[in-house]
Amino acid sequence: MSLDENRPDLEARLRAIGAERYHDKHPFHDKLHSGGCTPDQVRAWVINRYYYQSRIPMKDAAFLARCEDPAMRRAWRSRIEDHDGGVEEGGGLRRWLKLAEAVGLDPDYVASTDGVLPATKFAVDAYVHYVRDKPFLQAVASSLTELFAPGIHARRIEGLLEHYDFANPVSMSYFQHRLKEAPKDVAFGLAWVLEHADTAEKEDMACAALTFKTDVLWAQLDALWAAYVEPGRIPPGAWRPGDGLA
Repeated sequence: MSLDENRPDLEARLRAIGAERYHDKHPFHDKLHSGGCTPDQVRAWVINRYYYQSRIPMKDAAFLARCEDPAMRRAWRSRIEDHDGGVEEGGGLRRWLKLAEAVGLDPDYVASTDGVLPATKFAVDAYVHYVRDKPFLQAVASSLTELFAPGIHARRIEGLLEHYDFANPVSMSYFQHRLKEAPKDVAFGLAWVLEHADTAEKEDMACAALTFKTDVLWAQLDALWAAYVEPGRIPPGAWRPGDGLA
């Protein structure tokens, strides 16, 4: 049965998931944005977050590889361009490596993804597989954490500039660009989900997909907290303070 008359209800459900489960509520972000992180805790975050950033264009490429609609491909491919940039310059990954350099890390070490926490790899790889393998509705809906991203980016820019010497327009450029890129992406993704989740079952599928994605983000921060904050148990093979410095 069509649920066109209930479109606002689905958007409200999606936004409620973010209000309850988005990773802006994780204590690591409170610690980071308030200036409470040590230099090594900031470095650990930069190293592990890069793994997530580096897999986003791979996730989107896997999505496009099975997308038969040219209009959908045209709308979606800018996500890859936003992260990878052009051949010579630009792109979110290069901007993230500027942040790595600013916090004292060797950008080549960060780009190698050596030292990434095992739990980070498991969570992020699960997201790539999810988008590659699940029906389109769930693949698109899982991207809707971008509904909530501009808020955390704005708070991050303000907090890092206030509390950390490494923060400047160059090192913060990744977040500044995402303030413009994420709303563009999510406007398309949200409209697509609201149009295609036209049964109660599909609405539930979309909500489950967004919940899954919030779990992916939260799991990364749980792993970071356990390894570098409390109890501070760094697993074998993960980055240790002093490694990979510029």
